Amino acid sequence: MNNRSIEIVELNKRYGTIQAIKNINLTIQTGELFGLVGPDGAGKTTLIRILTTLLLADSGKASVNKLDVVKNYKQLREQIGYMPGRFSLYMDLSVEENLAFFATIFGTSIQENYDLIKPIYSQIEAFKTRKAGALSGGMKQKLALSCALIHRPKVLFLDEPTTGVDAVSRVEFWEMLKELKNTGITILVSTPYMDEAELCDRVALMQNGEILSIESPDELKNNFPHDLWYIKAENQYKLLQILRTWEKTYSAHGFGQSIHFVSQDSQMKEDEIRQFLESKTCKIQRIMRIGASIEDCFMELMNQPKKA
Repeated sequence: MNNRSIEIVELNKRYGTIQAIKNINLTIQTGELFGLVGPDGAGKTTLIRILTTLLLADSGKASVNKLDVVKNYKQLREQIGYMPGRFSLYMDLSVEENLAFFATIFGTSIQENYDLIKPIYSQIEAFKTRKAGALSGGMKQKLALSCALIHRPKVLFLDEPTTGVDAVSRVEFWEMLKELKNTGITILVSTPYMDEAELCDRVALMQNGEILSIESPDELKNNFPHDLWYIKAENQYKLLQILRTWEKTYSAHGFGQSIHFVSQDSQMKEDEIRQFLESKTCKIQRIMRIGASIEDCFMELMNQPKKA
């Protein structure tokens, strides 16, 4: 039985001299919460726009819910929900008017599908007469998600939905996505935030239009191929410069108030690291082995040489 919700084969898109996406191959299962993770310019938005029939690829094929994104675009648009990165609802319409408008477009009503959007919409329903332009970032986010869901789509596309909102709203939003996943909707969400990748069933790490890896968050972290050290010193900048000039360093990156360090020597011990740094008059506060994060995995993939 084919349980694939999204299928992409050798997809390419170029803007002039810039290769936005290159030879993308990806399969997403029905009911999966899948993340496209990478920095600005990685190709996430281009890929989502192709899948939502808003942009034509130069070559390759893609289907959503077994419908070709080019040949069956009209039928497909009735079965997907899309929340773009930039708030795109009508600023001069109220919360309720925006929602009713999108319901009408799809031949439904707020009442008919209220059970699906209730956990989200109920949080802003008290402000249903307020104009969308007067809402806070978190409330705009909830309204946009409600509008994307009002016709009960089978696949939901979210393009960097938490960019520009406060930390509390980000947490609330991902809790809402978990609830939506339980209804059987397939969710494809793009994000530049590595911590949000941890909340997906699987993620595709993207950079410069290419997919570097497709795995579950746990698989990514468990497959990290090195011992990883957490090092904290009184002078973090000095620590980073010293580590990056050490001949035994494989990689050293700043992570908040610490440095994540990987040695070229797989047998490296804490005492050797400490003695080297102290010989450089670097005052160490803490050294310990740690498990890799998604961001560590992304940086490791970036360090690997390109395949010919």
